[in-house]
Amino acid sequence: MADELHFELVSPERLVQSGGVDSVTVPGTEGDFTALPDHAPVLSTMRPGVITVRDGGQDKRIFVRGGFAEVSPEGLTVLAEEAISIEDLNQDRLNQEIKNAQEDVADAKDDATRGRAQEKLDHLREIHAVL
Repeated sequence: MADELHFELVSPERLVQSGGVDSVTVPGTEGDFTALPDHAPVLSTMRPGVITVRDGGQDKRIFVRGGFAEVSPEGLTVLAEEAISIEDLNQDRLNQEIKNAQEDVADAKDDATRGRAQEKLDHLREIHAVL
């Protein structure tokens, strides 16, 4: 259908979602962007954040821990390092992710590594605030 965007979300473990949707908002490293049907081609890395899939007026939110997003004439493909439905993301798991990120910041051997780890920690804290 021309008024649908074909969307595929893939994690290392499985195909999370595949099919036609109205739009998808992606947490790109340069900022969030929303892919719509007939969107211009885009290739972006992703930061940890929440993908929002709009389908039939309903929003589904999925936490992703980085990866890549590609918009092409065929649709949007997201290759996520990890993808967890917000409904399945509990406070204990998120708290563990934050703890791991804090350890990454403390263990960083150089400024560049520390900066990336701090950015990841900041994004996880943002998600924690959303929950």
